[in-house]
Amino acid sequence: MPFARLATATTPTCHIGLGLAAVGRPGYINLGRENDLGEDRSVEALRTRTHELLDAAYAQGVRYFDAARSYGRSEEFLAAWLTARPGIDDIVVGSKWGYTYTADWRTDAEAHEVKDHSLATYERQRAETAELLGDRLDLYQIHSVTPDSPALTDKELHAELAEAAAQGMTVGFSTSGPAQADAIRAALAVTVGSEPLFRTVQATYNVLDTSAGPALAEAHDAGLTVIVKEGMANGRLADPHAPAAVRSIAEGAGVGADAIALAFVLRRPWAGVVLSGAATTNQLASNLHAAVADLDDEQAARLDTLAEEPTTYWGRRGELPWH
Repeated sequence: MPFARLATATTPTCHIGLGLAAVGRPGYINLGRENDLGEDRSVEALRTRTHELLDAAYAQGVRYFDAARSYGRSEEFLAAWLTARPGIDDIVVGSKWGYTYTADWRTDAEAHEVKDHSLATYERQRAETAELLGDRLDLYQIHSVTPDSPALTDKELHAELAEAAAQGMTVGFSTSGPAQADAIRAALAVTVGSEPLFRTVQATYNVLDTSAGPALAEAHDAGLTVIVKEGMANGRLADPHAPAAVRSIAEGAGVGADAIALAFVLRRPWAGVVLSGAATTNQLASNLHAAVADLDDEQAARLDTLAEEPTTYWGRRGELPWH
């Protein structure tokens, strides 16, 4: 698996990856985004910002980079960065299919993305991703699987994904919503022949929503690499929005609330890669402090008390505006 390359990294940030959801398009749901990006959200401005983030992340030991077809031009920006740096051959590149970006580079679009897990969408988006990333793509994930997703039962789709895997592609899935645990367990049961189809799972897990934890542990035990997204709950666990307990622990450790939030996730033995969704290089540097923020058991227990019911958490997430 390509993720074996991460195990050879010697820097303390080797288990933190960079997700490009916040910088591949002008609109997203992270709190504080209006201040992070400012008014210039042109394609060129976000391309420059993305390349600066990628440079900074690589220089500080990050070796996993995560894009998606629905993240605006994230694949395009990542592909251009890789082309300009042909000597970089020790990273893992992941992307996702299943959502189509529909905002046309607007922040006030009625719909920013449309979900479709059909075989036709896979074939179209796989070709689009291949045109941009070519053989630099290591991991292709179904984007936001839920328990009722047709991607879990479509045998023709499974056959095409298995063929891609046979040709060297790692096949995975991501999950979203209050029933993430159910989706993960359903995906673990998907096989082609006698072989499990999926080799990675990417799920939301953070101080405020720990509901997927047991299922992620099961996935890890089954041999899947676990990638954690939204470790800062779309900004709800970063300054100045973080709960008082998070800010108190951060102050005592001399780091930002964001680092404590990510350190909480890094404590999980099943967490293979934890994503930073930084929109600025300063945010990235602060996020990376998570790798050396040593939470003790008492602090971790305090953070455990902050978890919300999944329906409450995802209801609040669904109310976040697209800035």
